Amino acid sequence: MILKMPTHCGDNTCSSCVVAGDFIFLAHHGGGQDQEDIVHQTRATLESMARTLSSVGATLDDIVQLNYYIKNTADFRKGADIFREYFRNGAPARMTVVTEFIGPTCLCQMDGIAYKPHSAE
Repeated sequence: MILKMPTHCGDNTCSSCVVAGDFIFLAHHGGGQDQEDIVHQTRATLESMARTLSSVGATLDDIVQLNYYIKNTADFRKGADIFREYFRNGAPARMTVVTEFIGPTCLCQMDGIAYKPHSAE
């Protein structure tokens, strides 16, 4: 089974996530760009990912791999420290990349892979 969920960012060329069997592939997520603050944007991005996962019956705890894209190397520690608030049952495998973004106030985005086994029916 492959399920492509509607866009979360107003771009109909990008699903919010794709469920393929027991795996959930999360597209890029961002948020909180009303404030140029890495802590605020990291929290908003994780909340956005949580909403997408909820739409397919999963949670942040189901994430097994996460890519954290940041604009400024100096923001790494402040942003990464927020993960402790959201992954209390252990952190997923993570890669952090420093990059530019299209949006001028965007400081971070994330994508990732979740694993949610279907119950035997």
